[in-house]
Amino acid sequence: MKLVSSVSKIAAVVLLGATLGMNISVAQAADMSHGADNFYKSDKVNSEVVRFKNAYGMEVTGTLFTPKQMEKGKKYDALIVGHPFAAVRQQAANLYATKMAEAGFVTLSFDQSYWGESAGTPRGAVLPDVYAENFSAAVDYLGTRTFVDREKIGVIGICGSGGFAIAATKVDPRIKALATVAMYDMGEYFRTGLNHERTPEMRNKDLATAAEQRYQAFTTGKPVYGPGQNDPIFIEGKESNDFYQTERGKVASNDRRTVPATYARFMNFHPFIDIETISPRPILFVVGDAAPSRTYTDTAYKMAAEPKELVEIKGANRIDLYDRTELIPWDKLISFFDKNLNSTR
Repeated sequence: MKLVSSVSKIAAVVLLGATLGMNISVAQAADMSHGADNFYKSDKVNSEVVRFKNAYGMEVTGTLFTPKQMEKGKKYDALIVGHPFAAVRQQAANLYATKMAEAGFVTLSFDQSYWGESAGTPRGAVLPDVYAENFSAAVDYLGTRTFVDREKIGVIGICGSGGFAIAATKVDPRIKALATVAMYDMGEYFRTGLNHERTPEMRNKDLATAAEQRYQAFTTGKPVYGPGQNDPIFIEGKESNDFYQTERGKVASNDRRTVPATYARFMNFHPFIDIETISPRPILFVVGDAAPSRTYTDTAYKMAAEPKELVEIKGANRIDLYDRTELIPWDKLISFFDKNLNSTR
């Protein structure tokens, strides 16, 4: 695993850049290799925008995908797809939802609260409990559709949503099978970094900055925004920018700007604690073997109980698994949910 030199200094700049509002970004040409097709559309799938409420009364906006050839009166297996943190459903989630709908599943992608078209202010706020709740709210929605078998609903969590989906699955037995792809544990990242480069002193300094920003936001009545999630100093910044900052994956309405003061909520986010309680429901972990952040998948896999499976994609980094259709293991995802939702479609 190749890392950037002076990791501790890099992490310090990244976190302070986020909290202090440094705007460091670069433009670069998109790498469209290996079938990159984030905005893929299918003539075999119908889609419609849907809206539903979570348990806290917040409106969540999503896209429902259904196979065009559906049998009247039949109840279908269904999947919920969560987008990466600081993204919107048009970034990675819709691609996965479309591809799985082509395979015969009813699928639902959604924007997390405070992001995209979903409700919540301030925009870009961090609230992991609500992020996890929204997966259960999506189960509420799908499980009340007449064409969905509510006993056969699964989840795919991409990147940061992998952690949020684990948190949801631990407490929602209606989720019968879970797959994480290029998973990120946002809590552990802000506590210790990618490779334990975050020291207590660094964390304390960032928390002090966040606390001061709360005073500023309270006094002015306006949230204090950071620069977004495209800092090129970040260890995985190059591949991130190639997706989010170019035509490959850029969505104009999403500038990925967050409220740094609310990042403190990630410090209390521990999705892997009690992960073994998901058993006997199965978990599939998909990860690129070239991604520095694969450490989170490796940790979760070790902690999870059987049945579990780890699939490594050779030569792939984290962002490759967002949209590179030739690298994403579609057949494995389809067979996993076919088997574990136990349905003949």
